[in-house]
Amino acid sequence: MKRLSVFVVLAVLFSSCSEYQKVLNKGNVEDQYKMATKYFEEGEYNKSVNLFEKVIPKYRRKPQMERIQFMVAQANYNTKSYDLASYHFNKFIGNYPSSSKVEEASYLLAHSYYLSSPKSSRDQANTHKALTELQNFIDKFPQSDRIKEANKYHDELTNRLEKKSLDIAKQYYITEKYQAAIMAFDIFIEDNFGTDYKEEALAYKFLASYELGMKSILSKKEQRINNAIVAYNRFKKSFPKSDRLNKLSSKFEELNKELKITKEIYAKYTNNGL
Repeated sequence: MKRLSVFVVLAVLFSSCSEYQKVLNKGNVEDQYKMATKYFEEGEYNKSVNLFEKVIPKYRRKPQMERIQFMVAQANYNTKSYDLASYHFNKFIGNYPSSSKVEEASYLLAHSYYLSSPKSSRDQANTHKALTELQNFIDKFPQSDRIKEANKYHDELTNRLEKKSLDIAKQYYITEKYQAAIMAFDIFIEDNFGTDYKEEALAYKFLASYELGMKSILSKKEQRINNAIVAYNRFKKSFPKSDRLNKLSSKFEELNKELKITKEIYAKYTNNGL
């Protein structure tokens, strides 16, 4: 009995597969459209897309095309083909701006870019696209039920880009390119007002300024140490309760001692006409 049941299941699957291949390769447009829709509704998205690709040329400029384009986009989204999904959702929005599905398509377009956005250490092209589309969705559909999710994804991706910018600045510091690091931290802070990484950025800016000041030649040392002291005071004013202050304050004391020595040496050399 068990063997018979297996045989029946296999027979049904074979028959279904044969019917699909027959309609895909030799069926008329109407049958292909009906089967594509049936497979889409049953969650057989790859078969559905294959069939829709057959019928699309015949349905151009026909009313059914709006539904076909949306189903093709959603089928790619549901199979995690996010690059194709974003392409088709974008095309759908452009072709049918008045469709009742535009809100959903706009959200799924943004979400497709979001889902294909890589971690912060990699190229962030799709992250920028996702942010643009998420902001477009938020602006166009402020009353949407999806607004909360859209804002959450927007904040997450913004944070990801901020981390990448901060990591680039930190890399300058790690490789001892202190002037470049200071400039990069300044740009980061200016471009990312309200960032969660401000404390870290200001701390590293001070550390880079400290290293630059302590390792400078005599003629540049005083000015650079003063710049480092300014950087420390800014950090302390911005984050007076930071756990980093203990470590940074010891370097601040070193700077003040070095500044005093530098001034004495410079005065000695100046007085001697050197």
